[in-house]
Amino acid sequence: MTKEMADDVEYHEEFVTNPRGLRLFTCGWLPASSSPKALIFLCHGYGMEVSGFMKACGVELATAGYGVFGIDYEGHGKSMGARCYIQKFEHLVDDCDRFFKSICELEEYRDKSRFLYGESMGGAVALLLHRKDPTFWDGAVLVAPMCKGLALGSNLMAYMISEKVKPHPLVVTLLTQVEEIIPKWKIVPTKDVIDSAFKDPIKREKIRKNKLIYQDKPRLKTALELLRTSISVEQSLSQVSMPFFILHGEADTVTDPEVSRALYERAASADKTIKLYPGMWHGLTAGEPDHNVHLVFSDIVAWLDRRSHRQDRASMTPPAACTDSAAATAADSPVSPEPPRQGAAGGFLCGLTGRANPQQCRM
Repeated sequence: MTKEMADDVEYHEEFVTNPRGLRLFTCGWLPASSSPKALIFLCHGYGMEVSGFMKACGVELATAGYGVFGIDYEGHGKSMGARCYIQKFEHLVDDCDRFFKSICELEEYRDKSRFLYGESMGGAVALLLHRKDPTFWDGAVLVAPMCKGLALGSNLMAYMISEKVKPHPLVVTLLTQVEEIIPKWKIVPTKDVIDSAFKDPIKREKIRKNKLIYQDKPRLKTALELLRTSISVEQSLSQVSMPFFILHGEADTVTDPEVSRALYERAASADKTIKLYPGMWHGLTAGEPDHNVHLVFSDIVAWLDRRSHRQDRASMTPPAACTDSAAATAADSPVSPEPPRQGAAGGFLCGLTGRANPQQCRM
């Protein structure tokens, strides 16, 4: 295990081996001078990774007193596996479930509250972890979560799942049949969605230079797995029962804020909150100007603090139904309004793509 110390935060990283024999990269951020008040487990987006792209998230939450742990999925970041090849989405979920619970079972953490944190495709991972073990998690923070059928960044895949253009059954049948023959085939070229996801130009270029982030074309089986997974998640929104906080930029053209509204409205959770940020894009925690990022993290920490003040999980009772507004007003979220941007015609990053028009991915 490698350890580092900086800014009152202790960072560590190590590799674990999954049942398929692949070494997976894991890391964590801990308060250096105190025991964490609760545990947070990071689920990153498609093509992303935790040690670099989500470093600011880990440091922010650890500075606020939380123990933060993350894992690079198979084929992502520093983990082994064909780059961004998702043979079975359940493998990602099972690997996260196994690693996250191994942390929770440590003697010093058994009585700590535990929360999931998912961005984009990581939101789907978090929801599926909850579905796998509905009573285990104390809540989730979902940042622009993936929970509806995807526009996958190619004309063909977008055609398959368009709200307005229904695919011919033969198209679906054909792709399903060949996915086992050419599963790693990189499908039709996609436009770069980084320009549509991350507002701040300096941060955008820094993200683009991160060699651990996958920026090539999506693979056929990966695309189909994401499609099947997002449809499955969408169909089970009413089964979500844990407390959750959804955050979404109103100017997001990568994932549709209306889909987050649907999750909020359909979920069975008694404790649920959604906040929409006027003028903000997809990359709320990594691509916005610093003052916007600070606002987002302040909201996240405030939500967590209200639900993690007890260390004894056995004595915890859920807070009353949240009274936060269903959508942030200008007063709630002081961001200068911006005119709607044109969606990318077909990028692919963090599990979803830009949509060609505002209605394409709506419920």
